[in-house]
Amino acid sequence: MGAVEKRYPAAITPDMIAACGMDCTLCIGYLRERKPCAGCRGDDANKPSHCAVCVIKNCDQIAAGESGFCYECAKFPCSRLRQLDKRYRTKYGMSMIENLERIREGGLDAFVAFEQERWECSECGGVISVHRDACIYCGATKG
Repeated sequence: MGAVEKRYPAAITPDMIAACGMDCTLCIGYLRERKPCAGCRGDDANKPSHCAVCVIKNCDQIAAGESGFCYECAKFPCSRLRQLDKRYRTKYGMSMIENLERIREGGLDAFVAFEQERWECSECGGVISVHRDACIYCGATKG
C-alpha cells in the first residue's frame, strides 16, 4: 500500500464544520482515499445518502440564520440534534452540542484551532478520525 496523503490538519477550515457542530475533517467519509466526501457543506456527489438527506443539514431554520449553525435556532438543541449528539457521545466520545456551544462562545476560528490540537495524532501528525480508535495513517491509538 502506498503512502496515504495527509489531509489533516491542512484541510481543516471553518467551512468543514457542519451546522450540527460536526468537524467533517474527522469523519472517515472525508478521510477515505476513494471518493472522499466533501463534508456537509460541500458537494453531495460522494456523500452517503443519509448525510445528503440529513434533516439538520437541510434545515430551513439554519438556512435562514446568520451563522449557519444550530445554536442560533430557538429549538436548539432540537430532538434530531439531541439524538445525534447522544449517539456520538456514546459511540465516539464527542459531543456536537458541546462543539456548538464552544463555537458560540469562542468563535469558529478558535474552535477550528481547538479541533486541530484535539484530534491530531501525537505520533505522525495525522488525524485521529472520530469514527476510529486509532490514527488512520500510523495506527497510533487515541489517548
